[in-house]
Amino acid sequence: MNRDTSWKIAGGIRNVLRALPYSWSISLGAGLGTLLWAASKKKVDEAERRCVKALQVGVTEARRIVRGSYMNLGRSVAEFLSMDKVRGDLRDLVEFHGEEHLREALARGKGVLFLSAHLGNWEIGAAAVAERGYPMNAIGTDQRDERITNLIIQKRAESGVTSVGKGFDLKAAIRCLQRGEALAILMDQDVRDKGVVVPFLGLPASTPYGPAKIARKLGSTILPAFMVRRGTSMVHDFHILPSPWKKGYPEDDESMETAMTLCNDAISRFIREYPEQWMWLYPRWASTESRIR
Repeated sequence: MNRDTSWKIAGGIRNVLRALPYSWSISLGAGLGTLLWAASKKKVDEAERRCVKALQVGVTEARRIVRGSYMNLGRSVAEFLSMDKVRGDLRDLVEFHGEEHLREALARGKGVLFLSAHLGNWEIGAAAVAERGYPMNAIGTDQRDERITNLIIQKRAESGVTSVGKGFDLKAAIRCLQRGEALAILMDQDVRDKGVVVPFLGLPASTPYGPAKIARKLGSTILPAFMVRRGTSMVHDFHILPSPWKKGYPEDDESMETAMTLCNDAISRFIREYPEQWMWLYPRWASTESRIR
């Protein structure tokens, strides 16, 4: 399927979502996620193999988890595209846990780095932070179709979230933190030779360390934060954890391997607790597969 065809299909889905009540949109999203799961045998098989290795579960359980992951993705996309229907009402749909850690960190005036993952509905999490009045930014990611990239930027902006650069835009990230704002970064993607190899779900994974180095240089506070869905509902819990470090960032003599292991441990804990809400379709261990048995 070429990009133009995919864009037309996506446009048709958006039109249907606009016409449906919010709760129906989420149900439709779950159904579309299931269809994608059923039609993506190769990617599903790869995701199941990752799940078996990382969680040490059987094939049947891995299949259940990966199917749930696709359904969660469908729900999340539907929610993201339908956020205009609940703008101003996210307080009723998202319960915060640990918000005091964010308030205290922002009060220092050095900025906050949210380290998160493709878990639950991360986009709704960012929107909920912005709706509570906090200055919220999120690192952007280039999609294969530039129209999709622009749509994400637009939908974020409508929710009060500023997209910062693409990939990891160092200068843009530094400017956000120097203004004392919050910046969200998803840390669960393989960065090949641009990261340090440390355990992720117990398996060696190339992990970006740039955020930790920036936080140490600027004195910014690193806060692990995760958005998880309550069952299959449209209600979410946003968990903000205390920083792994007393100062809020790694000590000068702490290696990046040690620092990123702490960050990955926080991410791994939540994935293990909510495995069906993580994006198993991502090749997290692509560059380190030769080290995994």
